Amino acid sequence: MNKQQAQKRIEQLQEQIRYHNYRYYVLDEPIISDAEYDRLFQELQQLEEQYPQLITPDSPTQRVGAPPREELGTVEHTVPMLSLQSVYEEEDFRHFLQTVTDETGDDVSFVAEPKYDGLAVELIYRDGVLQVASTRGDGWVGEDITDNVRTIRTVPLRLIKAEGAPPVPPLLEIRSEVFMPVAAFHQLNRQREAQGQSPFANPRNAAAGSVRQLDSTITAARPLDMYAYAVGRVEGHAFSNEWEVLQTLPQWGLKVDDRNTLCASAQECLDYYQQLAQQREDLPYEIDGVVFKVNDFALQQALGSRTRSPRWAVAYKFAARQATTTIKDIIVSVGRTGALTPVAMLEPVQISGVTVSRASLHNQDEIDRKDIRIGDTVLVERAGDVIPYVVKVIPEQRDGTQQQFRIPDKCPVCGTEVLRTEDDPIVRCPNIDCPAQIEGRIEHFASRRGLDIDGLGEKLIAQLVEIGLVERLPDLYDLTQDQLAGLERLADKSAQNLLDALKASKKTTLPRFLYALGIFQVGEHIAHLLAEHFGNLPAIMDASYDELVAIHEIGPEIATSVRRFFDAPQNRQVVAELLERGIQIEQAQPTAATLAGVSFVFTGALKEFSRDQARQAVEQRGGRVTSSVSRNTDYVVVGSNPGSKYDAARELGVNILDEEAFKRLLTEV
Repeated sequence: MNKQQAQKRIEQLQEQIRYHNYRYYVLDEPIISDAEYDRLFQELQQLEEQYPQLITPDSPTQRVGAPPREELGTVEHTVPMLSLQSVYEEEDFRHFLQTVTDETGDDVSFVAEPKYDGLAVELIYRDGVLQVASTRGDGWVGEDITDNVRTIRTVPLRLIKAEGAPPVPPLLEIRSEVFMPVAAFHQLNRQREAQGQSPFANPRNAAAGSVRQLDSTITAARPLDMYAYAVGRVEGHAFSNEWEVLQTLPQWGLKVDDRNTLCASAQECLDYYQQLAQQREDLPYEIDGVVFKVNDFALQQALGSRTRSPRWAVAYKFAARQATTTIKDIIVSVGRTGALTPVAMLEPVQISGVTVSRASLHNQDEIDRKDIRIGDTVLVERAGDVIPYVVKVIPEQRDGTQQQFRIPDKCPVCGTEVLRTEDDPIVRCPNIDCPAQIEGRIEHFASRRGLDIDGLGEKLIAQLVEIGLVERLPDLYDLTQDQLAGLERLADKSAQNLLDALKASKKTTLPRFLYALGIFQVGEHIAHLLAEHFGNLPAIMDASYDELVAIHEIGPEIATSVRRFFDAPQNRQVVAELLERGIQIEQAQPTAATLAGVSFVFTGALKEFSRDQARQAVEQRGGRVTSSVSRNTDYVVVGSNPGSKYDAARELGVNILDEEAFKRLLTEV
């Protein structure tokens, strides 16, 4: 790149960075991720270092942030609030450490602190009373946010002096970070979405937007917190190092993070960085790296500062968890349970050290709520091991070519008309023969509460499907000893045991068979209700919608799901083939509904009943078994080693039965 090309690129970068500064600092609505902003800034710095004659006074590298917003009023910082140089690689961090030791000597200690993803705020106390609070602004002049900061409960309005602490200085300027805890951030976004407002992209934007309100009552309603981490000008007390500051501030009533630490060597710094990186997902607040500062103030002064950042400190950043990219297409995947999930196909982007090219869009409601379109520029996040998801759309990047998306009315795998219900945002394929669902269908069919086919586990099912031995449920009953014995990790004895289990599963009950079919919204309880009401499988398969909704506890959605399942020719064909393979549905002896409307909860181990047997005994008599205790629970049956449900029953005054009393109840009522 020659000088003319460099000047053109520098001008482009300056213009882009100024705009992004405005979005970030003034509007609190960034349209690129922090990592992408850092890349632009670093490119500008490198070009200006290569061509120093092209540096202009108004270059973003010559200032810290953006000009303060005029509506809030301004505060001039007596000691500039500089930004920190950011590094992302261990090699660059080691270079920082080496530079420090080369210039100051080997005996250097560092204070290490979490780098909070919030808003830097200066607090000025005179005679121990909070007088002024301001943002960083451009580093020299910030916005006056005093009234808003006064609403934050962790910001003391008056300092205290703990026993044995030095006197509170007449003038004390505190550097702090205002942030929003992660749990509170998610709660706030849920509230905003419920009110039809757009969610905040991340806790940093939520905190910044809350603190920079013109109406302090809005700030007061936001769940903000604060940590103090440094001092500016101090009169009446002298500190010699950063660690002393962090030890003293709590004695004056200021909140300091107990995760701060003192590192005596480069290795201790690196160990702390790794430790915090591992804890990142479990912290109650967002951090995007670790700040390392030379501890000794005299050494800091000797090292000095650059235009916008001190030479004695660095921010060692973690891999970015958010990035902006483009949605190239939206496809629909069909899961093991038949759920149709829209998936955004992304222009590949690096997030948290991983190349991300897909992101779940969850359901149509989510797409509509966020107004996500094919071709949109979006902010994508990947936190921990969570599947990447779209945080928000950046509508400013739209050029009119974006296309809206609707989940199709037919399954993209098998072509069956999908099932939509009013109260469930998930669209489902009800086809029991859908190839995308076969493994999940078999697992459910063979489960303990289904036909209880012992030995037919997830790995074996996957193997049977992969090699083509089982493509549909009826194929299970066509398996032979020779086919099974040839499979990996399945010896002759195991193969025979599985065949025996398949044979045993052919004798079953109507409720079990209905449950095993995996009809959406038909769990064990509903299966029992259907079996008791209609008495046989053909009657259930041919029952009308009106006949179904007439049954107590079966509403319109369950009736629609049952009707849709048995209206599908392929589902009726599977049922017919299962019966042809020898499935025998025992006619249950009618049992009086002596426990109709009575609810039970079980806790602890029973001697004469398995949990399934106890459940069936209740449901056969019209009762219902639930998993949690409430005031509406009629009985809690207690076995040995009961859990917290027993305590809850006692506290709520629910009837408690031991196993003997439960047995008597079954025979007496």
